[in-house]
Amino acid sequence: MTLIFAHDAALNHVTPPGHPERVARIEALLPALRVIEGLDWREAPLGARDDILRCHPEHYVARIEAAIPATSYASLDADTHVSSGSLEAALRAVGGCTAAVDAVLGGQSKTAFVAMRPPGHHAETETAMGFCLFGTAAIAAKYALDHHGLSRVAVLDFDVHHGNGTQDLLWNEERTLFCSSHQMPLYPGTGGAHETGASDNVLNVPLAPMTGGVEMRRAWGDMILPAVDDFAPELVIISAGFDAHADDPLANLNWREDDFRWVTEAICDVAATHADGRVVSTLEGGYDLDALAASGAAHVQALKEHGS
Repeated sequence: MTLIFAHDAALNHVTPPGHPERVARIEALLPALRVIEGLDWREAPLGARDDILRCHPEHYVARIEAAIPATSYASLDADTHVSSGSLEAALRAVGGCTAAVDAVLGGQSKTAFVAMRPPGHHAETETAMGFCLFGTAAIAAKYALDHHGLSRVAVLDFDVHHGNGTQDLLWNEERTLFCSSHQMPLYPGTGGAHETGASDNVLNVPLAPMTGGVEMRRAWGDMILPAVDDFAPELVIISAGFDAHADDPLANLNWREDDFRWVTEAICDVAATHADGRVVSTLEGGYDLDALAASGAAHVQALKEHGS
């Protein structure tokens, strides 16, 4: 059984017409998940302010709150926009992640997936960017460490874009290991192999444009998975972006649905060895609607099979 945390608030984070991070993403993904048998659907709660403050300072949170418009849109930068429903959506994305951590560490399920938007892995300590407001995966990691008393949490990111926000938020956190595979060159321009964190707790594996599944599996198998194995996490958090798919309009990698299944299974295998199989995954990118739906379903199916 895998837990799915979702909420209709994800439909109320409305971006300008033509924006790739749009309501239709959730409208495409959720039906593809609902046909999977054996999932336990739960409501994503509002995230607690104190949990957001584990990663972002008070003045930043207040600035996001103040930017929310009563009508239409407000732009935080050229790519990142908010509407009247954006704050609740972002808070429930955070709350879905912390509730998933509670449930998985509490033994309710081995695996959980948070099907919320906006995504989070580009949000830096004091900067909203790349469609992201709060660093959901990093907040979940800090919550597991500080609230639940864990000693080691791994955050693994296979979104096509580098998780610069997660890296920034966890750079000085020696109790975490952040690993990312991503296309380079590509937005946001970070994620070189030389970026290793304050305590050698960051591993970046850049992938050249047009990299397909064979090369991806080699990179994960030779570099990322051994590093996670050495770190021996007590919990694994996945930043699950599906924009490395060959059909995605924002990037140039050539993964297919089976590649997302493979990497999910590989992550679950290492979690089974060290973390009693405990995995919390949260939605990041993925902008071709059909590819997002199919790849997201493959990901959740793999989580379910390993969570049984």
